[in-house]
Amino acid sequence: MEKAPSPISIAEKNPPQDPPEASPKPYKKSFVTTLMEAPTLRSPSFKEDTYFLSHLKSSEKKALQELKDKLMASYGADGECTMWGIPLLGGDEKANVILLKFLRARDFRVSDSFHMLEKCLVWRKEFKADSVAEEELGFKELEGVVAYMHGYDREGHPVCYNAYGVFKDKDMYERIFGDEEKLNKFLRWRVQVLERGINLLHFKPGGINSIIQVTDLRDMPKRELRVASNQILSLFQDNYPEMVARKIFINVPWYFSMLYSMFSPFLTQRTKSKFVISREGYAAETLYKFIRPEDIPVHYGGLSRPNDLQNGPRKPASEFTVKGGEKVNIQIEGMEAGATITWELVVGGWDLEYSAEFVPNAEGGYTIAVEKPRKLSPCEEAIYNSFTSREAGKIVLSVDNTASRRKKLAAYRYIVRKSDLVV
Repeated sequence: MEKAPSPISIAEKNPPQDPPEASPKPYKKSFVTTLMEAPTLRSPSFKEDTYFLSHLKSSEKKALQELKDKLMASYGADGECTMWGIPLLGGDEKANVILLKFLRARDFRVSDSFHMLEKCLVWRKEFKADSVAEEELGFKELEGVVAYMHGYDREGHPVCYNAYGVFKDKDMYERIFGDEEKLNKFLRWRVQVLERGINLLHFKPGGINSIIQVTDLRDMPKRELRVASNQILSLFQDNYPEMVARKIFINVPWYFSMLYSMFSPFLTQRTKSKFVISREGYAAETLYKFIRPEDIPVHYGGLSRPNDLQNGPRKPASEFTVKGGEKVNIQIEGMEAGATITWELVVGGWDLEYSAEFVPNAEGGYTIAVEKPRKLSPCEEAIYNSFTSREAGKIVLSVDNTASRRKKLAAYRYIVRKSDLVV
């Protein structure tokens, strides 16, 4: 059986040529220059625990049993000791996953892990954390903007997006953080978002047992949010150990990268392996490495729109690369007369020319310019368009990157609806 030909063709390859210049003297880049030019800072990838007991060292198995014994001695066989609806003294694999998270957070020091676990149980009871996910807290204007769960990464982890740039608006800031009561209500809402994400986890050996955090640092008012940020960080560190598999920072100012590089020697390798730091202009390319384009929100260079799920599961996108100096044509063939095609297309970091045309099958037919060539800015959202044909033919989507040397990641998807009435 022959393999179907690819709809993607490289129409031309014409890398931009510069006039010859005298060879410059070699020089060594400064530390700051290197940080400013690096699109992404990334440590060796984090390897998540499997939580299979057979994968534990003998000392770790011993620590797990000692922690269980301490819990039993403190709460008794009939004592109330649950987290996320899972009895910690039940002895099943779900309980083991939670206990191992607390042990890992304290390097398997049993006494420290037990103390952390006890404080967390007390906090959850006082905070009423078990019911917060269902509460109506009234932050409609922040939903889908400041902190929200959206889709999954390529490995199946739920993804939480965070963006605090809206608080550069003083009125918004006062409305949310104006006094201590408002701040506490916001903290409760932020815990609610995290609890909803944790409800998607398996708590099962070999399953999905942590989430991905994506934090957008664009326009974030650092000084004003210091109190709220510190309280959120403290709450999460104390009560949600090992719940984040990877922390992706996007639209990062160059000075943040410099600060991270200065402090990274003081972080453990395990902590550093969870961090991915991407400077401004590279959000889409960075996210594509971990999340499929159809699961990334459109404002971050993906194809996912707010009402996508109302029309059923997201249609998978086809991914491709546009090299510097290339013009790529995507040919969608087989359109019948009267059919309507709807397509979406996105290129990470755009800054290139895009066009779309309909080419009829009939000889002598006229090619229709569906979308005339136009330059797309780096922050442009995904193309979303449709076309109804009056005759059989094909749609050709063109991405012209001949004016750039930069390789760009891209994705597209489409759906064709046939008409009952053929015109």
